[in-house]
Amino acid sequence: MEIKLTTPEIRAILQGCQYTLQVVGSSKDYRRLQSSEYFSTSNDVVLNDAFNVLGEIVDAIDQVEQFSQQGESGYEARN
Repeated sequence: MEIKLTTPEIRAILQGCQYTLQVVGSSKDYRRLQSSEYFSTSNDVVLNDAFNVLGEIVDAIDQVEQFSQQGESGYEARN
């Protein structure tokens, strides 16, 4: 089954995930867990890294859309 999402829906989902990560990261319990000497990930990533990656993906989507819109307006100008 293929899920069909529009670009604005994709952006909204990713930004919602960012918000959720921000909420979790700001919770006292999560900060306590992350500061534990036993907290470890295979690549030393933390929740803030995931937040930043999602932001980069949203920025990349915005760049593609901006480029696509410029390309379409350039095509219309030639016709």
